[in-house]
Order: sequence, then C-alpha cells, then structure tokens
Amino acid sequence: MRSPGFHLGVIVATPGALELAKASGVVLASLLQRHQSGDWGDIHEADIGLNEQALRAGARIFSVYNVPHNSSIATFWFITEADRESTTVLLPEDY
Repeated sequence: MRSPGFHLGVIVATPGALELAKASGVVLASLLQRHQSGDWGDIHEADIGLNEQALRAGARIFSVYNVPHNSSIATFWFITEADRESTTVLLPEDY
C-alpha cells in the first residue's frame, strides 16, 4: 500500500452503512485508511486502473470492501468525489 495520496474531504456515511458496520463489527476507519492508501479492496480488476488514473487526473475514486457478516458477506463502498470535497461510505443498495 502507498501512503495517503489524496484528500478525503468531509467523510459521511449512510445510515445503512453505519448500522451494518456496527452489526458486523467492522471498523469503518480502518477501511477508510485502506481506501486512502490505495488499497482499493475488492473492486473489479479493470477499475483498479481507473482509480490509478483518477489519482492523476482528479476524478472520482471508488473502493469496495467485502467483509464477513454472520454467514454471508457485507459489502461497503467508499466513494471520494472528483473535487476531493467529500468521501461517502455506503452500501451498494444505498446508491
């Protein structure tokens, strides 16, 4: 992982993401640190290149983290906007 290379701006999370994080014992700050350090998590391989390009061009940055929850998987999305004014933590169904 690289050191933080972009500004996160104001960090917000949807109620659903907060609730699921609490229920599954996920520390969102740890996932946020991964996002900012360039560990994009479980995104599609093609999207890795898009994030690398976004770092250079100032476009939106997107990470996906799949974590165990009960007997299934919980998925969290992290989106840092192109202007770097905000980062949103959400669930896919919140989009």
